[in-house]
Amino acid sequence: MTGATGVVGTEVVGLLRAQAAAGAAAVTAVARRAAGTAPVTRWAIGGEPPPGALAGPWDVIVHCAASTRWTLGRAEAEEANVAPLRAVLALADRATHVVHVSTAYVGGVRAPEDLRGAEFEGFRNGYEWSKAVCERVVRETHAGPLTIVRPPLVVGRRGSGEIARFSGPYTVLQALVSGTAAVIVGDPEGYAEIGPVDQVAEVVARAALGEPPGEPVVRVIAGGAGSLRLSSLVGIACGTLNEIRRAHGAAPIEQPPFVPVEAWNRFFLPLAEQYLSPFQRQAVRLLAMFQSYTSMAAPFEPTDRVRDPGAVFEAAVRYWAARRPRLALAAPDPWTLLTR
Repeated sequence: MTGATGVVGTEVVGLLRAQAAAGAAAVTAVARRAAGTAPVTRWAIGGEPPPGALAGPWDVIVHCAASTRWTLGRAEAEEANVAPLRAVLALADRATHVVHVSTAYVGGVRAPEDLRGAEFEGFRNGYEWSKAVCERVVRETHAGPLTIVRPPLVVGRRGSGEIARFSGPYTVLQALVSGTAAVIVGDPEGYAEIGPVDQVAEVVARAALGEPPGEPVVRVIAGGAGSLRLSSLVGIACGTLNEIRRAHGAAPIEQPPFVPVEAWNRFFLPLAEQYLSPFQRQAVRLLAMFQSYTSMAAPFEPTDRVRDPGAVFEAAVRYWAARRPRLALAAPDPWTLLTR
């Protein structure tokens, strides 16, 4: 299993190793670098030949390794995600069941304002584009059984909110408490798909341990029609943070107003680029990457439905605040205009 120390990989390895302890499987965890105390085979996938321990043959290869940065250029995305997949597929034969972890955002509806030009062929960014290329490559290259798992934005475990690393949606939480999220760009009624990391891992592990499919299978993890709307996601974040702040004697944060994407891009963004500080401009760019992911015009069609995503997100916020108390209780530093 590749990507064993990543957000999803950590959870999957835990489930697979529990099965291994029961005699159901033997697991070889692979990662670019070791993390924690569990044994990991180190391999810079795509950058060096595989170590001898990975020669195989393999019953199942679970490919979780990926760079999820939305700022990847096309060449970077090719090197970070497509080349490693090709290297991993070289270890598989016709009898190997490949479980490839992709992203739900290779599908779904993309609005014109979401797109970033011809470089990414109709996808939002280099990460999304590269994962679509990876799906094509694995279908064309691997002659054996294939399962593709497509998770949405991944947050902490259902109930506890635990997660191996804070990334992606957690940037929004930091922006809310720091004051850099002066506005929320997007449609308040747009869909914001999230999935708890334990459910994502369960889908991957179930595929790995189950009967290999006779033809390629795609699993989509999503809330579907029951997914959060952007207004609900922001309301849960602010409401939960303010409950925590009140309990610690900190002043509440204000929920930022919503601004339509078109109005932001045409009017507010040029002003922000001209008058905000460099730090605030960078925060604006980072938050802009989320706008199309948290206000989708239509939800995904799930094969594995996320139940009660509001409770999932609340647990994620609480865990983040418990692990980042200084940030969660900080006094926001509101936007100010630079004078020239």
